[in-house]
Amino acid sequence: MTEPSVPSQEPPITATDSSLSGGRLRGAAINVIEVIDDMFKSAVDMNASDIHIEPKVDCVSIRFRVDGKFVPFQRLDLSVKQQLVTRMKILSGLKIDETRLPQDGKATFPTQNQNIDMRVSILPVVFGEKVVIRILKKDQQRLSLKDIGLLGNALEKVEKALHKTYGIILATGPTGSGKSTTLYSVLGTFNPEEVNISTLEDPVEYTMPGVNQSQINADIGFDFPDGLRSLLRQDPDIIMVGEIRDRKTAQLAVESALTGHLVFSTLHTNDAATTVQRLVDMGVEPFLISSSVQVIIAQRLVRRVCPYCRIPIKLEGHTKMAVAQEIGSLVDKDIDQIAFFKAKGCDRCKNLGYKGRIGIYEVLEISPTIQSLILKEGIDSTTIKNQAIKEGMLTLLQDGLVKAALGITTLEEVYRVVGT
Repeated sequence: MTEPSVPSQEPPITATDSSLSGGRLRGAAINVIEVIDDMFKSAVDMNASDIHIEPKVDCVSIRFRVDGKFVPFQRLDLSVKQQLVTRMKILSGLKIDETRLPQDGKATFPTQNQNIDMRVSILPVVFGEKVVIRILKKDQQRLSLKDIGLLGNALEKVEKALHKTYGIILATGPTGSGKSTTLYSVLGTFNPEEVNISTLEDPVEYTMPGVNQSQINADIGFDFPDGLRSLLRQDPDIIMVGEIRDRKTAQLAVESALTGHLVFSTLHTNDAATTVQRLVDMGVEPFLISSSVQVIIAQRLVRRVCPYCRIPIKLEGHTKMAVAQEIGSLVDKDIDQIAFFKAKGCDRCKNLGYKGRIGIYEVLEISPTIQSLILKEGIDSTTIKNQAIKEGMLTLLQDGLVKAALGITTLEEVYRVVGT
């Protein structure tokens, strides 16, 4: 574990804890350093994205976010509460004596194959201080567009846009929907030896060989607009802006695209069609949107059903009718002949029934007809969406149901993420 050189001789602490499997409280003499090391090792082993250390009225709860869902890990006695938080502050270079204000820091955890970077956030709450640790695997294997779940017509539209020499490709969705992974996969389709690829990120989540990656630091005035202006003087061919957050960034991204650059970025919108309205609300003129934006990718993440313990099910009644209505024309079999599955749980998936995640997408291509709709006075997102569907766009729900029909996920998971 990489840490500042601060003396930290925490003695063994008598407390109670519980294992993932049992959930029982048991008395034991534990060392807080060993507890945290075991927590990190277990989180990495389970491929968790976040660790939550939460003070409760009667215990300290530790849980992991695995594939988007919380999994309980341990419950510790309140006597270790302060030692746990202090240890995390030491590891992440934070002020030990500051308990009233939020703090953010970084830590590194070494594993056998690589160092795992951690972003640490500490927030005062009613019963003490809550610690949330985001796990960043910077050397994680890059995924192809197919690997992340782009298939068929959606994949063709994205690949078509990538062959152009200018324009904007946007990945949209809520926090935690895999937008950054999509952008990294898009960048991975290019050879950095043949083109100049530059990024502005907050933070840099994965390092990419041959790509010029810059990390935003708003505290010193290095924000997205200023960074983008500077980056344009670096003779880039391809630009990735981690997120379009304001009017200045949006306008600079559009101008960059119109002056001969491929620009990739993200926005927080619910679906592809409403992204156009979001850009207008940010102050971008409709004629600039229609001229610069090539493709909008809306996405969510669903969990992959474990292939070793999944159970086939037969659709009946309302569920069968709803699925047939959405994807009956998209599959080459009758709904009764398609094998859908439900999750069960086994040792290989740690009894969760799911292992890993995959994206579900709707890809809106800005066709000449949709360009005309954008230019009309009073942009109507519903009209744009309906036109995109006429031109072959699958909705998020349809793409999710197709993946359920392929045995990749479950109907329950698709409806949980997308809704009905």
